[in-house]
Amino acid sequence: MSQQTPAEDGAEREFVVLLDEAHEPVGVADKAVVHTEDTPLHLAFSCYVRDPEGRVLLTRRALGKTTWPGVWTNACCGHPAPGESMEEAVRRRVRQELGIELTEVTEALPDFRYRAVSAEGIVENEFCPVFWARTEDTPAPDANEVAEFTWAAWPDVVTLADRTPWVISPWAAEQIPQLNAAH
Repeated sequence: MSQQTPAEDGAEREFVVLLDEAHEPVGVADKAVVHTEDTPLHLAFSCYVRDPEGRVLLTRRALGKTTWPGVWTNACCGHPAPGESMEEAVRRRVRQELGIELTEVTEALPDFRYRAVSAEGIVENEFCPVFWARTEDTPAPDANEVAEFTWAAWPDVVTLADRTPWVISPWAAEQIPQLNAAH
């Protein structure tokens, strides 16, 4: 199922699933207007991608992103469309943002939730299960989403999050220690 519908001006609109405090769906909202200074709780995901050598893909958010432009983070984040499974959403968004196919998708942190406020004052308020995935492809990122990428050894990623969490996205700074503890 696609999360996009044609708008009156011909542009595609994306929708996010709104949640109550028990993480149950209570509606949908247009993604373009949901992220504000008072963002409602909604469903999202984060994905960490490994290559055949076991390295982890880190991406630098495009400079044109509304929030956290130019910040290093995990491989991909996104929002499942209403009625779309998490695995379908992960695969779809990784394909769109990074131009790669995933050979495996595994849920790692099913209950992750976070709230963060960007320097621009935009609030992220997400129930955001975290996934590990694998690929054999070389990324060909969408420049509107990703400024650059690198493959890194997991121990180096853990050290980065531990010693300099301010240089990565707030969600990655929280997720990496939890992923390492669960590993």
